Amino acid sequence: MAKESFITGLDIGSMNIRVAVGQIQPNSSSVHIVGAAEHEAHGISRGSVTSIEDAVSAISQSLETVERMTGIPTHHAFVGIGGTHITSLESHGVVAVSRADGEIKEDDIDRVVEAAQTVATPPNYQILHVIPRTFAVDNQRGIKDPVGMTGMRLEVDTQIIQGLSGQIKSIEKTVFRTGLSIDDIVLGAMAAAESALTKRQKELGVALVNIGGSTTSVVVFEEGDVLHVKVLPVGAGHLTNDIAIGLRTSIDLAEQVKIHVGSALPESVGKREDVNLAEFEGGEETVVSRKHVAEIIEARLEEIFKMVDKELQSIDRSGMLPAGIVLTGGGAQLTGILDVAKKIFRLPASVGLPQNIVTAIDKVNSPTFTTALGLVAWGASMQDRAGLFSKSPDFSSVKAVTNRLRGVFKNFIK
Repeated sequence: MAKESFITGLDIGSMNIRVAVGQIQPNSSSVHIVGAAEHEAHGISRGSVTSIEDAVSAISQSLETVERMTGIPTHHAFVGIGGTHITSLESHGVVAVSRADGEIKEDDIDRVVEAAQTVATPPNYQILHVIPRTFAVDNQRGIKDPVGMTGMRLEVDTQIIQGLSGQIKSIEKTVFRTGLSIDDIVLGAMAAAESALTKRQKELGVALVNIGGSTTSVVVFEEGDVLHVKVLPVGAGHLTNDIAIGLRTSIDLAEQVKIHVGSALPESVGKREDVNLAEFEGGEETVVSRKHVAEIIEARLEEIFKMVDKELQSIDRSGMLPAGIVLTGGGAQLTGILDVAKKIFRLPASVGLPQNIVTAIDKVNSPTFTTALGLVAWGASMQDRAGLFSKSPDFSSVKAVTNRLRGVFKNFIK
């Protein structure tokens, strides 16, 4: 098939860079993943670029690996962005319907969404996404798609996601330095939701909790709408730090202990279960209690989940999401994490895996790849939309981004 039919997702994380290349299956809603690669991240901290040179090197190595796997060069990609600088707010827009007969057209939708963007955005912030939630026509509320309806006054409630302009431009510059063009910049947690959540879950009410290396992202959906977005400054790397301090050992060794013998359930570990650190690479002859390790992990994990629950409380959804909590990211693979989540959130909990994909690459069927695959799915949803895959998109034009995204969010609320 034509090279242009391939879609690339680039997930720039604090601990790892992940790249996925996919292709839409003919006559199918699934995406065929033909290549995937990951490489240790450098020059990235808490989702923000701290060294452009180091970040360019890490991304380039990931791209080289996936290009060898697919046999085709990568020219453009959908890029995920994160970081604690990301914020969200609600906004309301109102316009008069332009046609004399009162019929609402696409251009009226564009104008009312633009009107919702006239919020008092700080001068150093840039809008990433303007997500139309519900419309109102002459005070008739709860309308999902008003095109074709008749009225004089059109309103929209939107969720606006924004980030620091400097950080967004640093991500752009870093990606451009690797030789890639950017199809779109997407909030990583939103992309992960596209991959790991079903439409039914979004309709019922669900919170996606993406546990990365140094941040935890939260996206809450209800009735197909995005209710809340938050990026917290804690992640799986903080578990490793706590283990290193508790065991008085190195970070690298603590990471191995967390992955291979770590658990979030101290009660499931026997009091006499010991671990000799000499069994791990770079470890010394020291015996530690596995139960002690589990207690360290449980304490930090409960703290992270309580921070997430505080966000749910802020929107009156604590313990009130029928589809529960879906955990993704590298931290979601920890033994016993679902039990801790159920206890803290008082809700059903599950590990979110990529859905609607076809692939022979085993490693992508993991919560660690939900964001990269979600970026591919995001691109697939937009493939037939106007303005997609322009080689030099104008990211300063919110209208251009909004026009491309509006079709995607219609899919969210079907």
